[in-house]
Amino acid sequence: MNAVVAAVGIMLILSLCRVHVVVALITGAMAGGLIGGLGVEGSLAAFNKGLGGGATVALSYALLGAFAVAIAKSGLAHALADKALTLVGRQGTQGAGAVKWMMIALLLAVAVSSQNILPIHIAFIPLLVPPLLYVLSRLKIDRRLIACVLAFGLITPYMFLPVGFGNIFLNEILLANVAKSGVDVTGVKVTHAMFIPAMGMLAGLLIALYSYRKPREYDLGRIEQVEKTSVKCSPITVMVAAIAVAAAFVIQLWLDSMILGALAGFVIFSVSGVVRWREADDLFTEGMKMMAMIGFIMIAAAGFAEVMRETGEVKQLVDASAQWIGNSKAVGALLMLLVGLLVTIGIGSSFSTVPIIAAIFVPLGLELGFSPLAIVSLVGTAGALGDGGSPASDSTLGPTAGLNADGQHNHIWDTVVPTFLHYNLPLLAFGWLAAMTL
Repeated sequence: MNAVVAAVGIMLILSLCRVHVVVALITGAMAGGLIGGLGVEGSLAAFNKGLGGGATVALSYALLGAFAVAIAKSGLAHALADKALTLVGRQGTQGAGAVKWMMIALLLAVAVSSQNILPIHIAFIPLLVPPLLYVLSRLKIDRRLIACVLAFGLITPYMFLPVGFGNIFLNEILLANVAKSGVDVTGVKVTHAMFIPAMGMLAGLLIALYSYRKPREYDLGRIEQVEKTSVKCSPITVMVAAIAVAAAFVIQLWLDSMILGALAGFVIFSVSGVVRWREADDLFTEGMKMMAMIGFIMIAAAGFAEVMRETGEVKQLVDASAQWIGNSKAVGALLMLLVGLLVTIGIGSSFSTVPIIAAIFVPLGLELGFSPLAIVSLVGTAGALGDGGSPASDSTLGPTAGLNADGQHNHIWDTVVPTFLHYNLPLLAFGWLAAMTL
């Protein structure tokens, strides 16, 4: 059996059986390494080598967690929630519906903007989502819907819009690797190639809005413990919070460091007195604990991905798919997309998947008679598949980091499974359609 298939399969099965994701990643990595011929020592060496790749993001999330707790401590979040709920009370059921859709639209707009207008990627989630949990729960909005909304905003823009992270994915990675592998991409409009797959993502979002339309109850007491609702919010607190958040974003964009941005925001809260100096240490520790699980998953995922690369069987998997295809364009397109899905779910990054699969898929696509536009669409869709629905992807770990601040949102069953069903399945169908029609 192919080591990558075995490793990803074991990791997914264990995760779905509610084995902790970190344990599932380590077990899957070791099994894949053994099957791939690395042996115990080789598997451990590769896993340890990869751990450093996730450390920076893990520390960033720990500091963002501390910053998020400081925002909650200020009482700002609860004050905003009270105002929103007062509006609901005045306007009745219609008001509740209006606020619900306003919240969904706000989160969608911020998620989309985080990829291009303000390219901070997932850094906004621990800062914005936990403070909104109280009002989201009072409105009984299903958090699985919010996970799908955030995943859509994190994935679709880089798939379709050639600005910000989209410019990196579409032009610097996708087109560059397709051209490097032997296709003349002169005159190929990448937005044209990725339009139909992007419509698959939109279809998935619309289905999610229907799937999770019913109210869902959450324990408000657990949220209030996180938000520190006993703290009163003053105009000075609002001003300090606004300055801290703005400073965090500006420093991150200026220095390209989530770590320094989050640290600056926390320091502003501490120096201003909103967070009392003698409480700062405990608060900082509390915030790091809140994000500890996400951090460890990211670190373990980096180790898992390195083991998969070291086995060398990702290329074998792609080569094997070429043998199964024969001369059928329809079968070829489907198998290429499925291989992309499998590889991305294991590695957790569509940006890292494209260079791996382009070297084989591009010559295969030319041999089967696909047009340059169809090849670009195939490789781009195959790379993006699995970003939503992977236990190790930023696009699922980010939403979980915010939505599970009070411990009421399961990473696998409330983020990974919903995003897999609502995005990967439509993306498979629409990606195949694009390959066959372009």
